[in-house]
Amino acid sequence: MIRGFNVDEVRRLAPGVELNFDVYGTPGGRVYLQIAGAMRNLQLTETEPGQYEGTYTIGNRDRIDANSSVTANLRVGNQVTSGVLRESLQAGVGRHDQPRRGDLATNQPRIERFDVQASDDLRPGNDFNFMVHGTPGAKVDMMIAGTRGVFFLPEVRPGDYEGSYVIRRGDHLAPNTVVTANMRMNGRVVSQTLGKSLQMVATAAPLAGQPRVVRYCSNCATVEAINVIEVNGDGNYIGTIGGGVVGALLGSQVGGGSGKTAAEVAGALGGAYVGRNIDRKNDKQTRHFEVVIRFANGGTQTVQYANDPGLRVGEKVKINDGALTRDN
Repeated sequence: MIRGFNVDEVRRLAPGVELNFDVYGTPGGRVYLQIAGAMRNLQLTETEPGQYEGTYTIGNRDRIDANSSVTANLRVGNQVTSGVLRESLQAGVGRHDQPRRGDLATNQPRIERFDVQASDDLRPGNDFNFMVHGTPGAKVDMMIAGTRGVFFLPEVRPGDYEGSYVIRRGDHLAPNTVVTANMRMNGRVVSQTLGKSLQMVATAAPLAGQPRVVRYCSNCATVEAINVIEVNGDGNYIGTIGGGVVGALLGSQVGGGSGKTAAEVAGALGGAYVGRNIDRKNDKQTRHFEVVIRFANGGTQTVQYANDPGLRVGEKVKINDGALTRDN
């Protein structure tokens, strides 16, 4: 799954200018970019688990403009997911499909509600869970000021779009950071800004005689599956077993459940993928563990371990800075 797609916009597009791309998604895959007007494709390198980076240098024969479409293809095993860049390549030049003020024609998609389950604090590793409710069958993406890239919210139920964002190192966030959701349908776009703080406000202790208010725990979850992943020498998934589940859920999944993804999809997609043993004679196979946890709002997240984490399906856990601890 591709969760986000970013480009560092440049001042001008000319031979010799470098375009730097970032794709965020399932770890352990291969990412290739196709740029309209470019004479060659670009393969990205996985610099951190689930983060792929690459640079394309514009050549004399390239015919790239500010609104050239850019498609990322993420392959994990025998599954491929595609995402389309929602940003312009050139600074100050908006894309043709960006929302325009006053564009409220008939059949315009509608965002009826934009909400977030805020985080206790804004340190790396903590997460936000976003919800958009509006026109069914649309594609929803989201931009968070102080972060890099555009992130996608899949449709988990008709008209309901949900997804989570995990704070990364290098993000610059504040409780009042501007977050914008864009809903796209039939060539039209509508946007809405989040009217809520990203950080929970600590409440004072209740006075004597007053009922105690229970605060929502944003980092509490339940272990839903524990998958053993076999990986060959080049880092591709080649098989999954364990936890009573065939296959493994996509790592760092945005949101949970089924539904259409907000990225353009090439190949078979879903909330889970089935690893396939490509070469049973490969002597370089290694194994690691993926723990799939589900939050109270239905969103899921996958945490990877090199060794058996010692957890069981159904256990209550908390996640802090990407690590799981038992919630006793």
